[in-house]
Amino acid sequence: MLPTREKAEELLIEAEKCNPGAWGNHSRVVAYCAEKIAQECSDLDSDKAYIFGLLHDIGRRFGVSHLKHVSDGYSYMLSLGYDEVAKICLTHSFNSQTTDVYVGSFDTTEEELKMIQDTLKIVVMDEYDKLIQLCDSLAGSDGVLDIEERMGDVKNRYGFYPQEKWDNNLKLKKYFEEKMEKNIYNVVEKDTFKRGCEIFSVNSDLL
Repeated sequence: MLPTREKAEELLIEAEKCNPGAWGNHSRVVAYCAEKIAQECSDLDSDKAYIFGLLHDIGRRFGVSHLKHVSDGYSYMLSLGYDEVAKICLTHSFNSQTTDVYVGSFDTTEEELKMIQDTLKIVVMDEYDKLIQLCDSLAGSDGVLDIEERMGDVKNRYGFYPQEKWDNNLKLKKYFEEKMEKNIYNVVEKDTFKRGCEIFSVNSDLL
């Protein structure tokens, strides 16, 4: 089950009131990128992609966190009956399908960590999981970024960035470029969108 676009937007606005921050506009950029890419893929629904992008970080409504935003978002979406979104909340940070290469603090409870790890062992990643993982690595809060610059920024702030995660992000970029037969930055109008979208004005400080 999925919320409508309008409901997803309401959920994000409500969540930002609970925990204001750059993550809200980052989520909007992810949604924008996901929709644009999905429009170029015959097997993807652009509205669905937009909703997934908008709500992938919804767990941040419960406060500033790292890994915990994954379990919080997953549980919150399940509580609302949005199981498809819950899956995206859980998978978007793990393009290797393991917590071993997570960048950030493990600030969950033992039970929450076990839930994430156990679910990752059995979940089947589909095109939408891959799409949001890619868009998460493209999106700042002020617009679309070069994927390697985005990862490099995270590496500078945290002191490391697992090579496996880095390589998988680049593989995802190549995968969708081959799928669309187009350059990813042209599809998401990287330079034009970044300059022209005034609401995205906060510098990114996100994973």
